Amino acid sequence: MDMDFLSTSIPVLLQGLSKTLILTVLSVAIGFHLGLGLAVMRMSERRLVANIAKYYSMLFRGTPLLVQLFLFYYGLAQIPFIKGNAVTWWIVSDGTRCAVMAIALNTAAYTSEILRGGLLSIPVGLKEAAKASGMSRFTSFRRIEFPLAIRQALPAYGNELILVVKGTSLASTITVLEITGYAKRLMSQTFAIFEVFTLAGIIYLVINLVLVMMIRLLEGHLMRHEPR
Repeated sequence: MDMDFLSTSIPVLLQGLSKTLILTVLSVAIGFHLGLGLAVMRMSERRLVANIAKYYSMLFRGTPLLVQLFLFYYGLAQIPFIKGNAVTWWIVSDGTRCAVMAIALNTAAYTSEILRGGLLSIPVGLKEAAKASGMSRFTSFRRIEFPLAIRQALPAYGNELILVVKGTSLASTITVLEITGYAKRLMSQTFAIFEVFTLAGIIYLVINLVLVMMIRLLEGHLMRHEPR
């Protein structure tokens, strides 16, 4: 790769960086909160509530993200109710909004299993002690169970965040111009397939390395009271 190619290609690819970051941040924000709700539902003593979360997780973890993107973008727009409703049509009529919805619902399924594992790792004695001290169920969850569960789940959740970043590349298949979308456009103009996608891969790698560093810093902060 010569300098002229780099000087023209990198700015083009970086045009999609903001879209990739937007997709990632919105999908993670929605997916985390939904996943937390699903994790709590999975641990419910009510079988119906637990089964809803269970089968949701099975559905989204058992099907490819690419298929889900196609169904949201191409499939939902064919349903008369969605086409006739202003709110639902606003969501499915735009590739970026469809991508956020699909990726968020997908990562919520994985996040729910990760957080459920963290919640299950909490000793029963801590819950009983919180109850005996007069804490309400919500207060106990907010002050004791959730913070401890996050500590346990953070390494696995960090891997899920990396998968979300890489999953945003599939948004290019539904006309979203993020990094991969611009790479495809640049490839069709220059025919430099190897060079263009090597540069795109490097940009994704840099994003994920920064993300890994942030996760490690957060993990170190949460575990600062633990013996090394």
